[in-house]
Amino acid sequence: MMKDIFPMSKFRLAHLGLVMAAIGFTAAVPVVGLSSIAYAADTVRAEVGKPLQEAQKLASAGKNKEALAKLKEADAIGGKSPNETYLIERVRASAAAAAGDNDAAAKAFEYLINSGKLSGAEAPKFTEALAGIYYRAKDYPKAITWIERSLKDNPNNAQMHDLLTQTYYISGKYAEAAKDINASKNPNEGQLQMLANIQLKQNDKAGYVQTLEKLAGSYPKSSYWADLLNRVSGKPGFSSALSLDVLRLRMANGLLTKPGEYMEMSQLSLQAGNPAEAVKIVDQGYKKSILGVGADAARQQRLKDLAAKTLADGEKSEPTQEAELIKNRDADGLGDLGFGLVTAGKADKGLDLMNQAVKMDTAKRPDALKLHLGIAQMQAGKKAAALATFKTVKGTDGAADLARYWTLQINHPM
Repeated sequence: MMKDIFPMSKFRLAHLGLVMAAIGFTAAVPVVGLSSIAYAADTVRAEVGKPLQEAQKLASAGKNKEALAKLKEADAIGGKSPNETYLIERVRASAAAAAGDNDAAAKAFEYLINSGKLSGAEAPKFTEALAGIYYRAKDYPKAITWIERSLKDNPNNAQMHDLLTQTYYISGKYAEAAKDINASKNPNEGQLQMLANIQLKQNDKAGYVQTLEKLAGSYPKSSYWADLLNRVSGKPGFSSALSLDVLRLRMANGLLTKPGEYMEMSQLSLQAGNPAEAVKIVDQGYKKSILGVGADAARQQRLKDLAAKTLADGEKSEPTQEAELIKNRDADGLGDLGFGLVTAGKADKGLDLMNQAVKMDTAKRPDALKLHLGIAQMQAGKKAAALATFKTVKGTDGAADLARYWTLQINHPM
């Protein structure tokens, strides 16, 4: 079984807060009127009322263990009426919950719920609190029973739904927890993290990546993007020719942090016929003081000079190169040339060449060509066109995955 990559503490506290809030309300529910009760039929006798009042005062002062001890005096009195027992258990429920005596609190709450004396407004709160008590006591089967009872009365109680999912998860009922999360229309970040952990435990790699995509899309963070891009590169059938495109996404999400990453990306850009991109990558590395420092500064400077020279030489030969590519119907080469022009700031010309390349239908890797067209459209500020293009990218070599990730990047940038 794999270790949770998202520690439970990240999404567990909110649910525990719900539990404590539910339990906490009992402390604010006093046994009303004991000091002025007329000791008549179906009220409270003095011998019961006195220790009961004292227990309530102790509980109000935060002395809950002392309050529980005082209640034993009331328990010892024989012949108690149902009303007297109800009032005793009401004080006991509050004091025991606050004292952390889960066993006593659970028994008191169950008595009160089954007494029929709770008002319509109180009953669901007590049911929720009892579910929380069993959760706190780690009696998860009973917690699930009472959560489900609460949801039967109020199916739209989002807090109880969250607590049910949490209880399923922590008690090892992963299938039930996953089913609950998947049934949610808008699962929150904590629920998605939980689902991701479940999928890892069940070795559901495809499901895990899908959940990771939802996390990166709805809650964009560098950790989600880093894991997502590492996994797409490791998928069976992933084309190494798309390595530069993975680095492009890494750069877009601020994940390039090492000199070697900048060097590799700039070299791949040169090999792909995009010296303008290589220049920008190297310049960014220098600007961030990642390149141009340390023992490899001279080698990095040589790469910088090479990128600048290649760009200048390419600008001179551009017309001849374009004509030759069109004549030979070399869609891949024409697409690379167009991509380079867009990166160099010649968006209209570059996009025109890339669109021509797509229409040629001679590309050896047509999905990669469409992927690059979408990236170029995005760079040119044509987001709607980019999103439309990304939808057309198919295949199983990783291009479709990367097109989907660029869509996430456009719609939910970090």
